[in-house]
Amino acid sequence: MASLTLAIPEELKRKMAEFKYINWSEVARHSILNKLQILERMNKLLSKSTLTEEDTIKYGRMIKKRQWARTKKLLK
Repeated sequence: MASLTLAIPEELKRKMAEFKYINWSEVARHSILNKLQILERMNKLLSKSTLTEEDTIKYGRMIKKRQWARTKKLLK
């Protein structure tokens, strides 16, 4: 098995040390595997997409505007 070394902030290290019974290497492996599975599914979905980057930006802005309009109505 290959090794991976991570740099983490001291504060995070102190908090992790409070839970000595946790196998933090296993937690990291699980998190990395989970992220890879998500990215692979995204790649599979996006490989069939015909949208351009400009299209996604345009649609994202449209969705934000509509959601903001709905939220403003609820706040009144």
